[in-house]
Amino acid sequence: MFSTLAGWQTVGLLLLSNVFMTFAWYGHLKGLATKPWFIAALISWGIALFEYLLQVPANRIGHGAGFSLAQLKITQEVITLAVFVPFSLYYMGEPLKLDFLWAGLCLMGAVYFIFRSA
Repeated sequence: MFSTLAGWQTVGLLLLSNVFMTFAWYGHLKGLATKPWFIAALISWGIALFEYLLQVPANRIGHGAGFSLAQLKITQEVITLAVFVPFSLYYMGEPLKLDFLWAGLCLMGAVYFIFRSA
């Protein structure tokens, strides 16, 4: 099992890295839609640098504190959905879909199975 402080540090850093990742992967669809793809790619790479500067230490802290690789991955996926849904709704203006709830419930099942023996 992981220590509480390291667990929260891991989750916090993964949360912040996901904000950068989401904007790097999808933000260009709104903000740079009229620019050539290579301009969007270069800007996205610049944003993704900050994602990696947070994600790499998050995974190192978490793994060093006792998270298994599978636990780190499932934690990342839950955080990804938690960041993506508000981004999709508020920044991109996508409609709310019940599928977000179903996906979240599936991920909660994954969390249960991957952490139940911890």
